[in-house]
Amino acid sequence: MNFFSGGIIGFFFGFGFGVGCALAVMYSIYTGGYRRAIEDSLREEKSDRYRHWLPKIQAKLEKERFRA
Repeated sequence: MNFFSGGIIGFFFGFGFGVGCALAVMYSIYTGGYRRAIEDSLREEKSDRYRHWLPKIQAKLEKERFRA
């Protein structure tokens, strides 16, 4: 095997699998967090964090509505 073919194989394994795996991990974290946020918003009893941030988000949305 010469340098060129070894370089191609190394590039494929290093870049292809490396970046592909990183993107797969980031996507699974993103979808897991999104799923958790939806579950929290649909629960009957809201979490403390949800109740803490909801008025602040609503106030921010009201400000943006008046600006537009």
